[in-house]
Amino acid sequence: MPEISLFYGIRITMYYNDHNPPHFHAEYGGYRALVDVVSGCVIRGSLPSRQLKLVLAWNELHREELMQNWELARKEQPLNRVTPL
Repeated sequence: MPEISLFYGIRITMYYNDHNPPHFHAEYGGYRALVDVVSGCVIRGSLPSRQLKLVLAWNELHREELMQNWELARKEQPLNRVTPL
């Protein structure tokens, strides 16, 4: 599972050939969440409130890059790093 960003102790990853909708995985201190790139909603899991706010703000700033990475992952091509907060 390639790491595409790391900020404030939050690790952001994407799986190759993962299921729709386009999403990424966020991990922080034992918490894990799947976040929908388009809607910015948590699909599954949870993060502490502060970290969730940071992840959702980051998603808003980098939605286009995340969608590009989603397409690359679907084609099993190398993913691009996304600028942290």
